Amino acid sequence: MEAAKELISHNSPMSPVTEAYRVLRTNLQYSSVDKPLKSIVVTSSGPREGKTTTITNIAAAFAQAGSKVLLADGDMRKPRLHKIFGIASGKGLSNLLVTKGNIDDYVFSTEVPNLFVMPCGTVPPNPSELLSSNAMKQFLEDACGRFDMVFFDAPPIGAVTDAAILSTICDGVILVAASGVVDGCAFLRAKELLGNVNANIIGVVLNKMKKAAGADYNYYYYYYYCDSSSGCFENKGRKRKKKKPRSSAELEA
Repeated sequence: MEAAKELISHNSPMSPVTEAYRVLRTNLQYSSVDKPLKSIVVTSSGPREGKTTTITNIAAAFAQAGSKVLLADGDMRKPRLHKIFGIASGKGLSNLLVTKGNIDDYVFSTEVPNLFVMPCGTVPPNPSELLSSNAMKQFLEDACGRFDMVFFDAPPIGAVTDAAILSTICDGVILVAASGVVDGCAFLRAKELLGNVNANIIGVVLNKMKKAAGADYNYYYYYYYCDSSSGCFENKGRKRKKKKPRSSAELEA
């Protein structure tokens, strides 16, 4: 089942990967003290970098902490959230924006308490126009009034403008980059595109890191966090192996 594979923070609560998502949750909570972040877009420079997995687990981590969370599929070109949560894709965000209906008719509960999902719905021929519409702005305003946090899974920004459009109406953007997959030039271009619309880039998540050969510990996550007021810093989560106690002879040598 796809949910078991993708929803790590719910299905494997004691795993190091889940702890990494909790750390990301904490950093997001403290990244803006004066104006708490309520709406966040997650995107990447290209495909297959893990943005959907990342946003799904961050949203679940917030829900586990007691926040009422809405996870909306803003990727109207290749939507995946309905597959992860086993939800019918017949109605969702695109349908709400066209009909201007009631949010409750397009939101689905999940197996994670406090986590609700709004799938993409009918794949439209004009995603960019829908996302930049007044109906979208009204939906976001209503959603922020009903939920503590609203997350959007957006398409890769290097391919289409959808993520940049969403970033102009949301409080912040997270860029996901996959080790061994991301192209450096493409990543810098993605950052430039977000900067062109004055997006608030609150962090960069580097995932799919491999275990370092010969190291005495296992890296289970790595992220690079940026904040305009405090600069940038790196944080490497690690889980050290237990060392074998040395004998008295070894201690005396």
